[in-house]
Amino acid sequence: MEERDDLEVKEKTSLNFLERIIEDDLANGRVPNNEIITRFPPEPNGYLHIGHIKSICINFGLADKYGGRCNLRLDDTNPEKEEQEYINAIKEDIQWLGFDWGIHEYYASDYYQNLYEIAVRLIEEGKAFVDSLSAEEMKEYRGTLTEAGRNSPYRERSIEENLRLFEEMRQGKHPEGSHILRAKIDMSSPNINMRDPALYRIKFAHHMRTGDRWCIYPMYDFTHPISDALEGITHSICTLEFEDHRPAYDWATAIDGVEHTPHQYEFARLNINYLVMSKRRLLNLVKLGIVTGWDDPRMPTISGIRRRGYSPEAMKDFIGRVGVAKVEGVVDYSLMEFCVREDLNKRAKRLMVVLDPLKIVIDNYPEGKVEYFEAVANPEEENSPTHQIPFTRELYIEREDFMEIPAKKYHRLYPGNEIRLKYAYYITANSVVKDEAGNILEVHCTYDPLSKGGTTPDERKVKGTSHWVSASEGVSIEARLYDKLFLSENPGKATGNYLDDLNPDSLVIVPDAKAEPEILKARRGDYLQFIRNGYFTLESKESTEGHPVFNRTVTLKDSWAKLKLKMEQE
Repeated sequence: MEERDDLEVKEKTSLNFLERIIEDDLANGRVPNNEIITRFPPEPNGYLHIGHIKSICINFGLADKYGGRCNLRLDDTNPEKEEQEYINAIKEDIQWLGFDWGIHEYYASDYYQNLYEIAVRLIEEGKAFVDSLSAEEMKEYRGTLTEAGRNSPYRERSIEENLRLFEEMRQGKHPEGSHILRAKIDMSSPNINMRDPALYRIKFAHHMRTGDRWCIYPMYDFTHPISDALEGITHSICTLEFEDHRPAYDWATAIDGVEHTPHQYEFARLNINYLVMSKRRLLNLVKLGIVTGWDDPRMPTISGIRRRGYSPEAMKDFIGRVGVAKVEGVVDYSLMEFCVREDLNKRAKRLMVVLDPLKIVIDNYPEGKVEYFEAVANPEEENSPTHQIPFTRELYIEREDFMEIPAKKYHRLYPGNEIRLKYAYYITANSVVKDEAGNILEVHCTYDPLSKGGTTPDERKVKGTSHWVSASEGVSIEARLYDKLFLSENPGKATGNYLDDLNPDSLVIVPDAKAEPEILKARRGDYLQFIRNGYFTLESKESTEGHPVFNRTVTLKDSWAKLKLKMEQE
């Protein structure tokens, strides 16, 4: 009995603060029908990024854990910046992560009529007014963080005049920027968001769902809480940047006639060094042609990391390790890559690919002979399938695996030294062939026929092992070596311009890498490890049957950590 009590206490203390809130609400009967309802409410004005994964996992994860549901609601209140392309991408990203909203797909525009009627009612009750200050004047009247604001001279317009002007705004009789509808709250409030916040503005823009029916559009702080209330949301979970907006949220959900009262809770958003996750900055990268699009594999968008080869399991593991907290912090990029490596190590199929080919000629191996060796797809997987690799007299190895004059502690191939060719034989380098400029074209070797499979009768050992590809039986591929898009941990901090910290080597293209023919069986979405060269995946958009292209997902080791350590030591 005591063990069970201890287990329950341990489980309770291991809950994050949101889970504790929900369990307390359920235990005390504060949840209607005991059904937890959350929502994920992105704006369809860009692609989702890695930071959104945390919000998606929290909202859908909590709903799933407590047997409730999570609504997908697109906050489409700014028609000038919203596109169907973004909506489609958002849905695809959420489903890729393994979450499903079922029939509960909603849009802020679903509630435009409700919001309009509530706005009219606020005017009738003397709680809202049409303001005609210019943007500059409004900023002046608003005050500062240390100085109270001043009432607009239009605040005391009569209810009749406000109703007339608001109706004229709805009918399109006034130009953009000439009037806005504001709530009457308190211009002396220490919280600037409560100083008579804007509720509606005029905007002559075609809406992708409502067409030209409306030329007035509700503001986010008015739309969002009322949409939550109309959908019966029990726990409105958002990032800490909205903490100061919570009073406005509570004001909106307390409006007479809004029957359900949801509550807002804030958590620390996901900040990762070496990344920018501002939609504005990401869009700028696209517009300037620095990247090829929102789904460029260097972009921190969900579509970008998917194209690069990240798995949803790795990203959910990463989010789980980061945890849910109330205090902002910065997560190390290397933790994310560690999670990706951990996941891919268990699932990736191993293949031999040579990125920088150097020809090896085995002089004592029969010309024209093709021999096959069995290779394991994944040594981490029990009962892993195998495939055959062709071996011939002429091979390719990595150029870095041979040195004519070896450096100290160099254990790979050099004249007179013996190494192991993975799965195959021991070979010894004898001579080289160079061009007129002195560049090595070929290395001539001999092999030990008794070393087949990597062992010899005399059980001698060699220190170096190289992967290889048959020169005649292998295939050519294009490899794209992706790296961090920015060189600085905090892009733009030193100069004020994040573009100053772009990494010129964020993409290195290898146009003619050599690969074993098994690679031609790769399909989009497959996870691969090019032995010693990193994890790769088939490029989803530009790869063709005659020109296979593979994107490097992540290196096998964190080379940046080593470089950083070296710099610190120096």
